[in-house]
Amino acid sequence: MDLLSLRYFQVVANVQSMTKAAEILHISQPALSKMIKHLENELTVELFDRTGKYIRLNEYGRRFLEKVNLSLQTLEDGKQELLDLAERSVGTIVILVQVGSYLLPDMITKFRELHPGVQFKLLLHDQDAATYPLFDLCISSAPFRIPGTSAEQLLTEDIMLALPSDHRYAERKSIRLDELAKDGFISLKSGKRLRETTDLLCRTAGFTPQIVYECDDPAMVRSLVQAGLGICFYPAITWGKSGGTSVILLPIEDVSSKRTIEISWYSKRYMSNIARAFKSFVQEYYKQLN
Repeated sequence: MDLLSLRYFQVVANVQSMTKAAEILHISQPALSKMIKHLENELTVELFDRTGKYIRLNEYGRRFLEKVNLSLQTLEDGKQELLDLAERSVGTIVILVQVGSYLLPDMITKFRELHPGVQFKLLLHDQDAATYPLFDLCISSAPFRIPGTSAEQLLTEDIMLALPSDHRYAERKSIRLDELAKDGFISLKSGKRLRETTDLLCRTAGFTPQIVYECDDPAMVRSLVQAGLGICFYPAITWGKSGGTSVILLPIEDVSSKRTIEISWYSKRYMSNIARAFKSFVQEYYKQLN
């Protein structure tokens, strides 16, 4: 069992397609299929269920993939630890981004001015927690937490209401949430942490929000409000500017509408020097936002 076959298996398992995996790995499909079959023969079990030209990871494959992911990541950690010992500020920082994606480009740009050799791999938003690949740092809203991680608070921000500038309540300084029970809301899709929080706010205020547009991109939510197509909940800091004069942000009076942003990491996994430096940078960046 060689390292190359494990890496090839990892790619096939992630995409569950020999054709797509062969394209990613830049090898022929027959050669890839032969290598995977050789690995299965060596393990004496089949790792995939095959139906015609389709393959699907089976229970043996899922369990083996967990070990392969851990083994390959341990090797990468070892490589990074050696680079740290050699005092080279290079490497790749893997970040799972659950919230605050609007702020990431500015953070990364400023950090790379200090460490131009570093690379970033971003894992965005709504993967199933059971399938998360290992990461160096995770930015999320409490109480989201992946087993085996530790966390520190970055900031607590108000969740406000964003209204089009021609809305009937646009001249108000604040608003009761129940006053908008019959309005059309633009929202992130179900399953998003912010959606869960804001649905709870509405239930606390005594109504179920009427969702007129639903999407998985915060930028699209902002754009639809700017176009006057509805109202939305708006995290005051991590979603950035509201859209100039076309959108009005109002504090909510009748329910407590806040969320806490955290940074977390695997407590028993080696963290490279460059990842530690970025963690400190993120903490200082958010402190300035506060």
